[in-house]
Amino acid sequence: MRDNAALTRSAAIASITTALFLVGLKLWATARTGSTAMLGSLADTALDLVASLATLTAVWIAAQPADEKHRFGHGKAEALAAMFQVILIALSAAGIAFRALTALIEGAQPVAAAEGIVVSVIAIIATFALIAWQRHVVSKTGSVAIEADQVHYQSDLLLNLAVIAALVLDQYLGLTGVDPLFGIGIAAWLVWGAWGTARKAIDQLMDREWPIGKRKKLVELASKHPELEGLHDLRTRSSGARDFVQFHVDVPPDMTVEEAHDIIERVEADLCEHFPDMELLIHIDPEGHVDEVNNPLREADEFEKLEKDA
Repeated sequence: MRDNAALTRSAAIASITTALFLVGLKLWATARTGSTAMLGSLADTALDLVASLATLTAVWIAAQPADEKHRFGHGKAEALAAMFQVILIALSAAGIAFRALTALIEGAQPVAAAEGIVVSVIAIIATFALIAWQRHVVSKTGSVAIEADQVHYQSDLLLNLAVIAALVLDQYLGLTGVDPLFGIGIAAWLVWGAWGTARKAIDQLMDREWPIGKRKKLVELASKHPELEGLHDLRTRSSGARDFVQFHVDVPPDMTVEEAHDIIERVEADLCEHFPDMELLIHIDPEGHVDEVNNPLREADEFEKLEKDA
């Protein structure tokens, strides 16, 4: 867990450093070009900086161990940071769209393209390097906050390409109305990205069940243990990079507490080896006990149906 915390912090710090560098470059380029598309890209990068600061705070809080007041840890700090990002993105998109519509109504003016194109190319190179490191960190830690930050920077690649296209069409092909149109497109892209981030954050805050494929993998692993034939009432959720799972299992009524405990310990060790960031709670029921819930081990067809409906 300490290694994971160090990796997530390094990714957040790399995001902040990159965003600071790009904000300076794009601020200069916006002043030089007067481009609405470049303004949109600057606003998005400024939001990246604020979001990265929020992400660094969130991953630091999420890495704190559980305490007496937060017995399940602090993982949801990442989802809260993501929602903060969504609010900022929505406000920025509204401002960019307003500026672009004003330019269209009043008549867009030609812009200086060369500086903006150079800055956008530099931004693309820097963003590629950052995304490569973020992808490595996400593969090692599964951090939701870093993954959301990574998705945001992936959109920056398209935004910078859009800025280059807008500047080239405006300056070299004389299509002066294209720049504000690209600004509107960037605003729409920001709203779309905010919606995707919001959905994922809300899922965590509302303790939504794992995706069907992940739950199916857990059940398949559990089915290899004959002791779990009576597994039922499976519940799953995620909080930041941590997973939480609980289910009930039937044991013979004449089995001693010590025997049942030893069996459950072996099962927990095996399942947690496959899901290393999982906190597992298994409740023991006497065999013959009836619950009004389904047995996931006996209803594999239900997973197939859920996968088709997803």
